[in-house]
Amino acid sequence: MAVLTPATVLLASRDEQLDSLLARRRVAAHLGGLRTAGALPGPPSGVSPRDVALVCDDTDATARLLDLGVPVVHLRSGHGPGAGPDGALCRVHRPGWLPGPPPSGERATGTLAPARLTRNRARAGTLLLLSAWDVPEDEADAFAAGPLRPLAAEAVRRTGRCAVVCDTRLAPVRAALDGLDGVRVTRAAETDADALHAGADVFLAAPTMGALTLAQARRSPLVFLPPLGAAQRDLARQVAGVSPVATAHDPADPALWAPPGPPGPPPWSTLDPAADDLRGAQRVARTLRQLSLAPL
Repeated sequence: MAVLTPATVLLASRDEQLDSLLARRRVAAHLGGLRTAGALPGPPSGVSPRDVALVCDDTDATARLLDLGVPVVHLRSGHGPGAGPDGALCRVHRPGWLPGPPPSGERATGTLAPARLTRNRARAGTLLLLSAWDVPEDEADAFAAGPLRPLAAEAVRRTGRCAVVCDTRLAPVRAALDGLDGVRVTRAAETDADALHAGADVFLAAPTMGALTLAQARRSPLVFLPPLGAAQRDLARQVAGVSPVATAHDPADPALWAPPGPPGPPPWSTLDPAADDLRGAQRVARTLRQLSLAPL
């Protein structure tokens, strides 16, 4: 009697893009019971007819997998213009509370929340989540050489330590923070940013979809770093029209380090509860399960 080879979910993302990396990890957390593989298949003989794939943003990987006959859920996880490739099931990470409709031809996922929504009761330190993806090099390097070090130094002074996580342009970030006690710099692909956030008391982050939804899903305070690049500036503008988020222009501003408490409103209380759908990652994972049972 023939034995069916279990389906494998092939996972791919742009690991040098923070949003893409976080999206892949958050969906993968809901694929328990399915085999997963992080590497793309080699020759066509290495692909099972029952394999399916999740590809976050990497259109070349999606095209390659489609050519091999693998059904692909293509998740565009960042903010900005674009569209998924023809032949894939195209999704876009977009919370329902953001103004405006999703791009034509893509289905919005809702918020891609982390699998664990609670934060540690004993939190300490600062998480500084930086993204230089699709940012002009001179702009990213100017931020690293200018505002970054004073922000990290103040974070250490106020909260005891600062974990700096960035997706790309790691060398200028390390150079800018060299010799600063209490600061640890890591690459996003080698770090669990969601877990670091659960243990941090203060959260400073570039205006990216993955960082925004991390704070929003956990109802935790967020301070935006000065936006870098057109996509970050546009996302920060859209968020400002819905929920107030401070921007870290002046490290000495005490409001950055002491989030408002009672009697003020809690973070994210201005969002419409009906549009606050945190099940985006589960929804994408469910689509992958369905494809593994009945591929297109």
